[in-house]
Amino acid sequence: MNKYGSSIIVILTAFAVLLCAQGLSAAPEDNLEQQYRQILGQVVTAEEEPMPQEVDTYVRYMPSSGAKAIAGGISLIDSETEYSYETKLFGRLPVALGVITSYTGIDNNTSVDLPSQLTGISFGMETTLPFFNVKDTYFRIGLAPSFYGDRWDINSSNFRLPSRLFWIYQPDPKLVFIAGVAVNVDYSEAFFPILGAIYKPNEKLAFNIIPPRPTITYALDDKWTVFAEAGMKAEEHEVSAYGQKSTVLQYNDMRAGAGISYSVNKHIEASFSAGTVFSRYLRYRQDCYPKVSLENGPYTEFRVEAGF
Repeated sequence: MNKYGSSIIVILTAFAVLLCAQGLSAAPEDNLEQQYRQILGQVVTAEEEPMPQEVDTYVRYMPSSGAKAIAGGISLIDSETEYSYETKLFGRLPVALGVITSYTGIDNNTSVDLPSQLTGISFGMETTLPFFNVKDTYFRIGLAPSFYGDRWDINSSNFRLPSRLFWIYQPDPKLVFIAGVAVNVDYSEAFFPILGAIYKPNEKLAFNIIPPRPTITYALDDKWTVFAEAGMKAEEHEVSAYGQKSTVLQYNDMRAGAGISYSVNKHIEASFSAGTVFSRYLRYRQDCYPKVSLENGPYTEFRVEAGF
């Protein structure tokens, strides 16, 4: 890892230790427990019955779309499974630990040399604590040592360390604001802003306008919920292409759609959604290799979330 990346890690670690020490001594235990619930990679308000273990898995299918400027097209199937576990350090500091595996299958009939699959393995850890003595304000830091490649291997060449730092302000039980930054060491774009809000005006309607998956939900009854969703993907994988074993391939897309979810019971929820995916490309960092930009196209997604 270069000096730039190492410096960021040192700064993040020192900042986290300082805040942790301050947070543990600043606020009573009940404050964190009542105001904020910890789930890896998410910002959620408190629930009546929090579940320490969560599993979230989805499969998203994007049928073949034509490539711009070159002949042929590409279809993609994207899937991800995340397991997270919430616990407390020192009996009071909430920490979420998790493992995420991701897979993108690529059916390519263009002339560009692309791998048949992209893979990812991440090990995440996040913690939330009071931000010094500022009322109703919290700080979250998350680190996710990850390995992104085109096969299920773990080595130094495909290692990345995405991290997230943001502030959470909850002026009202129904309203939460967040602001911060995602730091992606060794990516072509190292910093990405995080801005958003959660607003739940009543028991049926909820606005969760926070990346990476902003949603607006409306509960029809105790079982059925309709929702609108958006999302984006911005990944970099070490792959083998054009005779090179360590070539960086960037995969980006954005999507918007709607769907319906069904609560099987208090532990399991399933959903189906569909919409449009756009602003898609697969591009090698090396300028000498061609880029594939795809036409807009449809997607369908099936997702299951379980807590226990």
